[in-house]
Amino acid sequence: MRLTSLFITVAALFFVSVSSAPAPEPAPEPVLGRGISITNLLGVDFSPRTHYNAPLEPWKAGARPGWYFGAHPERHPKLFCLVGLICRLLDLLPLGFHCPKPPPPQPPNPPSDGYTQTFSNLTGATQAGDYLTFGLVDTVADCKAMCNRVEGCAFANSYHDVNGKDGSTQLTCSLWGSCHDATTATNTGGQTQPDGSVNYIRESDGWCKA
Repeated sequence: MRLTSLFITVAALFFVSVSSAPAPEPAPEPVLGRGISITNLLGVDFSPRTHYNAPLEPWKAGARPGWYFGAHPERHPKLFCLVGLICRLLDLLPLGFHCPKPPPPQPPNPPSDGYTQTFSNLTGATQAGDYLTFGLVDTVADCKAMCNRVEGCAFANSYHDVNGKDGSTQLTCSLWGSCHDATTATNTGGQTQPDGSVNYIRESDGWCKA
């Protein structure tokens, strides 16, 4: 299997640093030792320079989720799904992005998960300059787990993008470099979709990492 052989190659190159020669925008694609590029390895340019396969911010026309994390990857054949061998590769690559680990068993009265809710049930999603990436998840807990595994993430915004995301009913999970309140929830949708429908935002919640 192609990915299996590539995994062996990456494991052998684990201690080889990513090249970062100065270049004008856009930044060069990260290249591993022996000339192996991230795109050749993973099938997409899954690096910070592309906001992890989501180069357009969620509020811009044509924006698409860069990844899916959850229990049903088979429902999202068009997305880069964070499962199995992909997660093992991301653990070896110095990209600042890793799949969440299964949570440990919770006691009867679990402690705080480390997040403070800054807004809830709004009809607008966060729109700001410290955008990191966005994708699809099954639950709010999955969105927080993603923030815990993306370098520099301090804030997660989970919401339903109705009529967006090719009609998916999954939660959108956008990740940010600093915490935000309701004043930044100005992305209310309004983008015309390929089928002629117009998207809108529902149940938008903001989560600030302590």
